[in-house]
Amino acid sequence: MNTPISASEKNAKAIRPYRLETPQAALDDLTYRLTHTRWPDELPGAGWQYGVPLPFVKDMADYWRTAFDWRKQEQRLNDIPQYVTTIDGANLHFFHVPSPEVSAMPLLLIHGWPGSPVEFLDLIGPLTDPSSYGGDPADAFHLVIPSIPGFGLSGPTEEAGWTPGRAAQAFAELMERHGYAQYGVQGGDMGAIIAPEMGRIAAGRVAGVHVSAATMGFIPMGPVEDDVLATLSDAEKVRLGRLGQFMKERFGFNMIQSTRPQTLAYGLNDSPVGLLAWTAELFNGFGDAVGAVDKDRFLTNLMLYWLNGTVGSSARMYYEAAHDPAAWAPKAVSETPIGVAVFQLSDVAIRHYAEQGNRIVHWSEFDRGTHFAAMDAPDLMIGDMRKFFRGMR
Repeated sequence: MNTPISASEKNAKAIRPYRLETPQAALDDLTYRLTHTRWPDELPGAGWQYGVPLPFVKDMADYWRTAFDWRKQEQRLNDIPQYVTTIDGANLHFFHVPSPEVSAMPLLLIHGWPGSPVEFLDLIGPLTDPSSYGGDPADAFHLVIPSIPGFGLSGPTEEAGWTPGRAAQAFAELMERHGYAQYGVQGGDMGAIIAPEMGRIAAGRVAGVHVSAATMGFIPMGPVEDDVLATLSDAEKVRLGRLGQFMKERFGFNMIQSTRPQTLAYGLNDSPVGLLAWTAELFNGFGDAVGAVDKDRFLTNLMLYWLNGTVGSSARMYYEAAHDPAAWAPKAVSETPIGVAVFQLSDVAIRHYAEQGNRIVHWSEFDRGTHFAAMDAPDLMIGDMRKFFRGMR
């Protein structure tokens, strides 16, 4: 006999409509803080060698204070159907955009750090309604686009243990609440850690996983043996060199967030310019891809962290991942089909290592696009996702 679901259980699983309504006082406070920034000094001609340059941050902060129109961006986000629910004790915000094509494939899009669903804004129309963008209606998707627990619009998490694996469990539950029996998953950066984990824990429901900006599980975690090095393509050797340089000169943010996220949170949660500079390192490729991401899009993403006070809780996921024994334990090869998109301006995935724990059935390499390819090369991302998922519908 089936046990009836109690009213409290129904309420706990309720999906509630959500709308962004930023108090004007919060915007006035932001303007005040930007106006009264206490600027550091800088060595002449330092460029990006020591971190984000002072002229860059001043210019971006001035634009944020005087020209950026949050109300316009807020309305744009409110034009997208969005909801909140509670899963595993955490608030979870998500956009849900059904396709007009009834037979469309459900697809979950997972952002990374310091990203948000804002990364995917240019993908929503073409993916849900391809015929209106010159595409094939057979390629349509029903989209679910969450904010990772502890990130952006989901708000801060309130307990320890929110690892990427736990986020994967939460997202699997989210898709189940929508009644999607089978669906695809796409993830980049932190999302490229969460998405393959969903392919493991919900293998019967996840038809396929597409990743970009992939690292953990797709790169060497130590020295590369000479016999393996000899098999790498020229492009992979370039990526291997990029990875070595990144670990040597640009990995500091990861080490701090993996060890002392609370200490970092005080400055970033209090200073909008501090938050701007810290995240600009990643969005601008440490000086290698300055201007690749539109200013308004960058600041819209940043506002979701600032207004919701989630820079500290989002950084905590790095700590939880670094201290999670399960994350470092050997894994059997996943049976879920995996597709990988490699964008040559910043990605570091190498197929030899990706195949050690994943069933790679699709591998694309592009000569443009950065770590945030959904924002600066959406055409390539859309085309590759369509191609990968066609055989899984």
